[in-house]
Amino acid sequence: MKYRSILLFGAPGSGKGTQGKILGAIPNFYHLACGDLLRRVTPESELGRIFRDYSSRGELVPDEPVIRMWRQHLEQVTRENIFDPAADILVLDGIPRNPNQARLLSESLDVLLVLYLGCADMEKMVLRLQRRALRENRADDDRADVIRKRLEVFQAESKPLLDFYGPALLRTIDATQTPLQVLRDVLHALEEHVG
Repeated sequence: MKYRSILLFGAPGSGKGTQGKILGAIPNFYHLACGDLLRRVTPESELGRIFRDYSSRGELVPDEPVIRMWRQHLEQVTRENIFDPAADILVLDGIPRNPNQARLLSESLDVLLVLYLGCADMEKMVLRLQRRALRENRADDDRADVIRKRLEVFQAESKPLLDFYGPALLRTIDATQTPLQVLRDVLHALEEHVG
């Protein structure tokens, strides 16, 4: 069985987490943020060491351990009746993040819509992430050089994902709007394409 899925896609700081949490509060939607899963990994575990090593350099964790962690989490929330694959739509935030992950997940996902929260001015994202680091005490967002590196990695590795899914599934939303305006556009896209 393939998971019916909506992909939230955008640079770090574009508002994927905010929009995903809102959608996840709607019945029959389950929000899964890969970054949240990675931040909860026990530092002493194999994946925790891998994550710490890569994130300290502003680099992305390799695909295979991320996919393994993602699958384990979905199996657990399905067993615990938190997520019902037959009734719920999976709202994915941060996964897949590149065409290789999309290929690895292609047998598991029935992608209904790709929502790209775009921002032409990456310096706005740097400032937004620095504010978030102060507000949420997030070490992965506190240094401008690491943030810029993360944004460069996003541009180089992740944007080809938009081409992988193609224009028929893609809806671009201006991430520089207020969260309420972004939500309005997200809900409009869902109403048009998911029903």
